[in-house]
Amino acid sequence: MAYLDHAATTPMLPQALDAYVRTALALGNASSLHGSGRTARRTVEEARERISEALGAKPGEVIFTGSGTEADNLAVKGVHWARRAEGRNLVVTTAIEHHAVADAVAWLGDHERADVAELPVDKLGRVDTAVLAELLDTRGDEITVLTCMWANNEVGTLQPVAEIAALAEARGVPVHTDAIQAVGHVPVDFAASGAAALALSGHKLGGPTGTGALLLRRDVKAVPLLHGGGQEREIRSGTLDVPGIAALAEAVDHAVRTRETESQRLALLRDGLVAGVRELVPEAIYNGDPDSRLPGNAHFSFPGCEGDALLMLLDAAGVECATGSACSAGIAQPSHVLLAMGAGPDDARSSLRFTLGWSTTKADVDALLAAVPEAVRRAKTAGLS
Repeated sequence: MAYLDHAATTPMLPQALDAYVRTALALGNASSLHGSGRTARRTVEEARERISEALGAKPGEVIFTGSGTEADNLAVKGVHWARRAEGRNLVVTTAIEHHAVADAVAWLGDHERADVAELPVDKLGRVDTAVLAELLDTRGDEITVLTCMWANNEVGTLQPVAEIAALAEARGVPVHTDAIQAVGHVPVDFAASGAAALALSGHKLGGPTGTGALLLRRDVKAVPLLHGGGQEREIRSGTLDVPGIAALAEAVDHAVRTRETESQRLALLRDGLVAGVRELVPEAIYNGDPDSRLPGNAHFSFPGCEGDALLMLLDAAGVECATGSACSAGIAQPSHVLLAMGAGPDDARSSLRFTLGWSTTKADVDALLAAVPEAVRRAKTAGLS
């Protein structure tokens, strides 16, 4: 089986699995004061230091969560709630956010009467910073939080987070960035970015599922989603998953240390995939920014095909990929990302995402290229019947 869906989840790195098993065999609650508890706490704090060092943050800015989705929700809702108490009520987002952010923002609008402003993107999926600058000039004093992803999970386009954060900082607006697809794949430096909050997820970079973290500056207030034992600066209560945290730190450290060489390897494989698809299916549309994008992302629309049908045909041929975001797979609707980029509903429904990761080989790409012409032919035939 050729697995080309690493943006949905990536196999655990051997180093991360080893760290998980080794730590899971130890006994201790990191909140306990006895010896076993102190050992667990030491493991957590060492992991916090490794993650902070890898991502240009301070150890005290690392808050462990149970997922990237939780980290996104904690940032968006928590910062909004804290600043709403100061008389603000406007949440600013973009038209192409992952559902972890988009649905959190929508919930605030639907259930808490937050005002919501959505920044448009161009045909390559890039945020229009001119629109942002105008919004900051006219309504900057009303904004609780501005949330903009670092790298798009569907088409792979990178956003100018540092530029966006600089514009917002000038008006005193904190920026949250969903960097779940970016960490370990492109350079990510929390301090240099100017962001106030940054979300990451373990299973997107070779760590275990059920692990994530929010980097949150100490000067930024956030109201907690969970209440209980007061762990993690009293912002994220809950008994800490010590094995998961140890494995997460191992994965982040490994991904960041090997990022440059691994990104070059993935970009070469991706470029071969893109060239092959374009040669075999000339009508295919390559989506996203061709230059400023994730190294392992190749996203195509195949006119005349239904994405779901094409995915199943490729799956039967031994190639696994995705239509749009994995978190919304199974829902027969056009990609909101492609629609925001100006694609029509038919093209937005005809898209497939091929994403590469640490376990991807040239044989996986070759398997896709061997299967895609017949899959496209059959999908078009099915669409005509």
